[in-house]
Amino acid sequence: MKKICTTLWLQFFVVIIFAKRIPTTLDGPFEPVTHRFDPLLHKGSDDLPMDHPRLKRNVTSFFPEQIALALSTNSSSMWISWITGEAQIGLNVTPHDPETVASEVWYGKESGKYTMKQNGVSVVYSQLYPFEGLWNYSSGIIHHVKIDGLEPETKYYYKCGDSSLAAMSDELEFETFPLPAPNKYPRRIAVVGDLGLTSNTTTTIDHLIMNDPSMILMVGDLTYANQYLTTGGKGASCYSCQFPDAPIRETFQPRWDGWGGVVIKRNLLLNIILHMFMELLISRVPMMVIEGNHEIEPQAGGLTFQSYLTRYSVPSKESGSNSNLYYSFNAGGIHFIMLGAYIDYNQTSELIYSWLQHDLEKVDRGVTPWLVAAWHSPWYSSYSSHYQEFECMRQEMEEILYTYGVDIVFSGHVHAYERMNRVYNYTLDPCGPVYITVGDGGNIEKVDADHADDPGKCPSPGDNIPEFGGVCHVNFSSGPAKGKFCWDRQPEWSAYRESSFGHGILEMVNSTHALWTWHRNQDIYHENSHGDQIYIVRQPQSCYVDSKG
Repeated sequence: MKKICTTLWLQFFVVIIFAKRIPTTLDGPFEPVTHRFDPLLHKGSDDLPMDHPRLKRNVTSFFPEQIALALSTNSSSMWISWITGEAQIGLNVTPHDPETVASEVWYGKESGKYTMKQNGVSVVYSQLYPFEGLWNYSSGIIHHVKIDGLEPETKYYYKCGDSSLAAMSDELEFETFPLPAPNKYPRRIAVVGDLGLTSNTTTTIDHLIMNDPSMILMVGDLTYANQYLTTGGKGASCYSCQFPDAPIRETFQPRWDGWGGVVIKRNLLLNIILHMFMELLISRVPMMVIEGNHEIEPQAGGLTFQSYLTRYSVPSKESGSNSNLYYSFNAGGIHFIMLGAYIDYNQTSELIYSWLQHDLEKVDRGVTPWLVAAWHSPWYSSYSSHYQEFECMRQEMEEILYTYGVDIVFSGHVHAYERMNRVYNYTLDPCGPVYITVGDGGNIEKVDADHADDPGKCPSPGDNIPEFGGVCHVNFSSGPAKGKFCWDRQPEWSAYRESSFGHGILEMVNSTHALWTWHRNQDIYHENSHGDQIYIVRQPQSCYVDSKG
């Protein structure tokens, strides 16, 4: 027996010694690594057409569909949203009366026993175009209900709909997060951006579901409905190339309904069942969204962002924001800041900058040690696409985020993956945030494969003009690229970059360590395979944080 135990211990230590060690940010800064696009893969795929079986509406009348959860500012509340009734599209549309269907959520701690009920609000929105021949759109009835008084770390069962019409959803469930505390965290957070609705998108979502997240951080560009004319048809990977004579950036709004209601077939224990892939996920797991440029969607009267603003609940008012375009929330020991890149972010603004300063001042790092920010357009990116596009935003806001010790920043926009070394003002800095770009969800615009440091791929200063804000392109003032607009090699602040579709998973280990794993779509076919993995380590004693605690 003693010999057997000794043998087992030896085998255990051999495994430990030869197991691949996961690096930490304390090992950095790292020598830059590039994995170029695999020519055996496709750079992209067309959108699923609206008559595809996965996009067919699978409810009738006023039964709820596109059910989605969102967190409030803490674990005692949850937003539940859904849509009833059919949207209208054509030259002339008449909006639904939102008062015709009630907004009810029945819920409780036991399956089938709903001891509590909460009512909410219902709204509709229209996308209208003042141009001859363009089709208009009016949504189904969109419902938002906030349920309060929830207990932390507790499973709840719920139905939503209108009980007077006998139009209630099937039973669904969710589990609340722990209260803010330095040793309590969501189990696993999925981070994804620039999804769209292609076959690559479905692979991304399949893979994400397999990784079993407890929350989703969606960093903008959801549906790519604005890659279409208002009459539908085939979407374009390059809108301006395919539709140069369009009088306005048109959209085909039913893509939003298809995105929320796409059906996916899954084989579980040999039983084939049907689920709406986004609903399968976000009716049980909260999705926190921030807008991207594809959500701007201009229409009559100068209105913008109507689809995004109306369809999704976010805790803007609860976090002191006056717009759903920026907000904050807690998830256990993490404070998330969701910043809008398409709103006035200047330091003189009474909107986002003053709100951000006030929000950061209230953060107690003794309660929420981790400070994570997200917005759509990256400040640090070495890809040619969108290179230095949001340099103005960086110049306005980077200092305050650095001063208050933001740990991680997630962005999308660039359709590839890139993780930075800790950086501040283009200089390697052990106290700077770890910037990560995950705009590789699989959309119709295809993967980005060119780097600004590749021969002949450096954009001109007149390229990459943002849809909002000014142009602040600059030449580097120090380092190996001093005096140049682009590096002649992968920049030292770029630690790892790869042109593949995928998503990321963030797992908080404790108040100082978090495991970040980026999963390529092709990894879905290989067990325990991933593209990039690192422990992100906070150093609160070395990097003083100018906030409470």
